[in-house]
Amino acid sequence: MNLQLIEVYIPDHHFESIHEKLKEHDHQSFWVSSESEERTLVRILVKTSGVEEILDYLEEVSNVVEGFETMLIPVQTYLSKETLHKESKKAKEDEESEKEQALLLRASRHELLNYVEKNSQINLNYSLMIILSAIVATVGFLKDSEAVVIGAMVIAPMIGPVIAIAFSSILGDYKLLWKSVVTSIYGVAIVLIVSVLFGYFTDMGMGTDQYLDRTKVTIVDIFLGVASGAAGALAFLNRLSGNLVGVMVAVALLPPSVALGMSFGNGSYMNAYGAFLLVVVNIMSILLAAVTIFSISGIRPVRWEAVKRANVSRPLSIVFVFVIVAALALVLLLGKDVNVR
Repeated sequence: MNLQLIEVYIPDHHFESIHEKLKEHDHQSFWVSSESEERTLVRILVKTSGVEEILDYLEEVSNVVEGFETMLIPVQTYLSKETLHKESKKAKEDEESEKEQALLLRASRHELLNYVEKNSQINLNYSLMIILSAIVATVGFLKDSEAVVIGAMVIAPMIGPVIAIAFSSILGDYKLLWKSVVTSIYGVAIVLIVSVLFGYFTDMGMGTDQYLDRTKVTIVDIFLGVASGAAGALAFLNRLSGNLVGVMVAVALLPPSVALGMSFGNGSYMNAYGAFLLVVVNIMSILLAAVTIFSISGIRPVRWEAVKRANVSRPLSIVFVFVIVAALALVLLLGKDVNVR
């Protein structure tokens, strides 16, 4: 059973009304303790599926109540007399039922938003990982080594900012959206700078399969981008490990960006055009899939102003990205003889 603990510090003069409201929500256990003469601590143990509803209520209350604080804590183990004395058959049935339902569950909006904000920031760790992955990928191109290129995609932290763009556009959080866009552009720019330098100072790797494959684009690459974006969005919603899914997204972003930089550095502008088109196709396909997944997952803001923005931002995001992907697909269909992947 997936459980989480919500800790709420409530000012005493608001305790009675908020306490009664919290008790109405489904919960496994409920504790109340006095922390001081001014505040009371309420601990609520709830199933993961019920967390978002409670947090939404607490978010509304915290906007008007001073001294109000809320914390969400994951629960690894929970034991009680009730849980220890359940019949083994019923426990097994419950576990199987929960596994089936978990396929449709997602983390709360608040947890996801916290993750997105963390992964939309430019910091030293992000910069170093991008630089290292760009160097490794470029060397993989020079050596024509698929294994080295795959290794670069494993360490490339490119999934976070891209997922953050899709998520913030669904919520209508334009400040976070702009921050995520800047972080994504910053990451791609670093890859381009590293690969341009390699392309300028050496002709090695310009004829390898690893390089040439990323200077051609076909309609199939749209499906690759959509699949990568959908996998990334689903893993994000369910808080699964992002390493393997991150490789999927990096497949669509890192190698084409390296090919683009090497082409510019070497003066191969036709190949640069192909690699650039591949980068755009992949980014837009990933965003289309992620925005769609987030939209149908039921993620919505709570505050009226945010709801109003999201109602405008959500359909605009889907339509905007879809139109670009459709336009790119049309270009590919009409220009099959152009060397682009």
